[in-house]
Amino acid sequence: MADLWVGNVDESTTDDEIRQFLCHYGFPSFDSIRRVHGTGERPAAVVSFDSIEAHVLRTFQPRIHNMFWKERTLMVQVMPGRNET
Repeated sequence: MADLWVGNVDESTTDDEIRQFLCHYGFPSFDSIRRVHGTGERPAAVVSFDSIEAHVLRTFQPRIHNMFWKERTLMVQVMPGRNET
């Protein structure tokens, strides 16, 4: 299981739009999504992949990190797995 942090996502972006965006750039379809609002300036989404390991997501991450999408520059990071140090 691995999680991908997609930061600076416009709050009006739907979960389906995020799924379509990620799939367009080669990511597999995620299994769940959690929104992180923070202070409201740069809301994020954490998307979880149940059958994908973090090292696999790291190969895809550079495709969209710092990409300008929906009037915002995305900040994308693979979150470390619980068994990684």
